[in-house]
Amino acid sequence: MPVNAKGRLNYLDFLSTFGSGKAATPRATGVSAEAQRSSSVPEVSEGSRSAAPSPTRDLRTGSTQRSHPCSPAGVALPLQNCEPIENKLRKRVQGCWREFLRQCKDRDASKQGVIATADFLALVEKFNLDINRDECQQLIVKYDLKNEGRFAYCNFIQSCVLLLRAKETSLLQRMKIQNANKMKEAGAETSSFYCALLRIQPRIVHCWRPMRRTFKAYDQGGTGLLSIADFRKVLRQYSVDLSEEEFFHVLEYYDKTLSAKVPYNDFLRAFLQ
Repeated sequence: MPVNAKGRLNYLDFLSTFGSGKAATPRATGVSAEAQRSSSVPEVSEGSRSAAPSPTRDLRTGSTQRSHPCSPAGVALPLQNCEPIENKLRKRVQGCWREFLRQCKDRDASKQGVIATADFLALVEKFNLDINRDECQQLIVKYDLKNEGRFAYCNFIQSCVLLLRAKETSLLQRMKIQNANKMKEAGAETSSFYCALLRIQPRIVHCWRPMRRTFKAYDQGGTGLLSIADFRKVLRQYSVDLSEEEFFHVLEYYDKTLSAKVPYNDFLRAFLQ
């Protein structure tokens, strides 16, 4: 038997003598040994990887759990285009948003524009908004802005009642106001800004056509922009009375660059879903 100086079996010589005739393989060292260990680990296929459940956050409580309550284990909800759901809800929400907003505010003790997701689900049922559980959870994922189990109700209501971004339309669809895109950059969409627009929305919807004609009369250069003084003068002419704080938030959004000009078409379009 081949032994070393210490009397122990020299297994490489033993294998070369009594094995199947294959040359002895040099002992793997360092990197090559690591490579052998890694190569011996069975490869995980895409199918088996996706089948393993991954933790997701409980949307009611903010805690982590193994699977989403409304989706099969391991199926992650997309983050998150809810436009089809919001389009489905828009007409119904526009008929009840004032009372919906009031009840959200009653539940918003911190006055931060957010409520518990459980409160949102209760209001969906109370107002019979006609969306299923999975659609509710998709909305919660979208409007839980800080991932803390809180639903940003002001953002939700404005997306159903206001139109702050230009909407894509087909060539055959006539638009009430063309997308002028006069704003170089939009300002902050705060809850105070949303509340100001939502408060004046009924009045703007009632008189936007003559108001727009008046805006254009003041805009003698046809730039689509009005000075702040002229903009406020027209609003007051049509009994759209904003407080100083509300007017500040409106300007903060529509004149972020401090140009002292307001894009009146962009302002009006926000009210014309």
